[in-house]
Amino acid sequence: MSDSNTEKDRFLHLIQRRKKGRLKIYIGMIAGVGKTYRMLQEAHQLLAAGVDVRIGLIETHGREETHALVEGVPQIPLKKVFYKGRELEEMDPDAIILSRPDVVLVDELAHTNIPGCKNKKRWQDVEELLNYGINVITAFNVQHLQSMTDKVEDISGVEIKETIPDSILNEADEVVNIDLPAEDLIKRLNEGKIYKGERIGRALNNFFQPEKILQLRDLALRKVASQVEKKIESSLPAASRMQLERFMACISTNAESGRHIIRKTARMAGYYHAEWFVVYIKTPRKDVFKIDLKTQRKLLNNMQLARELGAQVMTIREDNISRAVFQKAVDLKITNIVMGKPHFSLWRQLRGKNHFDKLLKCLRDTEIDVIIVF
Repeated sequence: MSDSNTEKDRFLHLIQRRKKGRLKIYIGMIAGVGKTYRMLQEAHQLLAAGVDVRIGLIETHGREETHALVEGVPQIPLKKVFYKGRELEEMDPDAIILSRPDVVLVDELAHTNIPGCKNKKRWQDVEELLNYGINVITAFNVQHLQSMTDKVEDISGVEIKETIPDSILNEADEVVNIDLPAEDLIKRLNEGKIYKGERIGRALNNFFQPEKILQLRDLALRKVASQVEKKIESSLPAASRMQLERFMACISTNAESGRHIIRKTARMAGYYHAEWFVVYIKTPRKDVFKIDLKTQRKLLNNMQLARELGAQVMTIREDNISRAVFQKAVDLKITNIVMGKPHFSLWRQLRGKNHFDKLLKCLRDTEIDVIIVF
């Protein structure tokens, strides 16, 4: 993650370069990581650079450190809305459009507006501001992305009711992940810096558990990494892009070796946030009727393990193993082929069936690496 000065300079360059509304998103794994705090820090830096920055809506949630940063940033008055006999307040997009600031801060992007407002959702307010050429800095947690709600519900057991379409994230000009270790986050919670009173206990029983925070953190990091990859693909010519890692594990009917190869590849792919594949080459002599049921069952179990770990699994019917592996690696734009230790023998050499040696010859003029798992 870049430091705040670099972030400010980059966004300042974007808003000065074009008049079209630009969108910057601070995304976090959970409440209290510091998204709003960082938005306000950037607002002060942009003000110091002579940019007209105003607050459209900021939710401090009573956090003293965040509230202190609100001072000194001009605020556009909120709109009074009457609902069920009560006077409530919402962000006023019409007032923002009339004011036409260079940049406006809009917090809690997933918020559902009070009935009677111009738009149903706050993200729709933001889209309107962008269409009027107003640059927006906003924030939300990964749990609110539409594509993530089922995963977050599985992790936390909490139903996510307010969502944001993934298209908002895809359209963003900049996405910054705000990260914090679970231990620091829980410490801040216990010190009353995130919630007060009874809300602390409820939070500790829901999202604020180390194992849940870790999984939410993983979702946020993967989502931001995916967004960066898409931005690179859309904005850089193919010749100047850094090649993304893609792994292909080659398994056989050897069950123990297959499991080891699959798990090793899953760990490497996870480290690089990379796509990965598992390939089984089915030669005529390995036809289903020529493999005993026990071996078939173990092979299918390994394939299922690979799917559970996130791989795309493929069975290829081909007599020439080395040619099949090479062609599939090229087709899938693989950067690393993972396989078990090759078994050499004089007889195999004489018969010309040293598949490993043939594969290496095929890969000689490529950038594909071979990783041997022992």
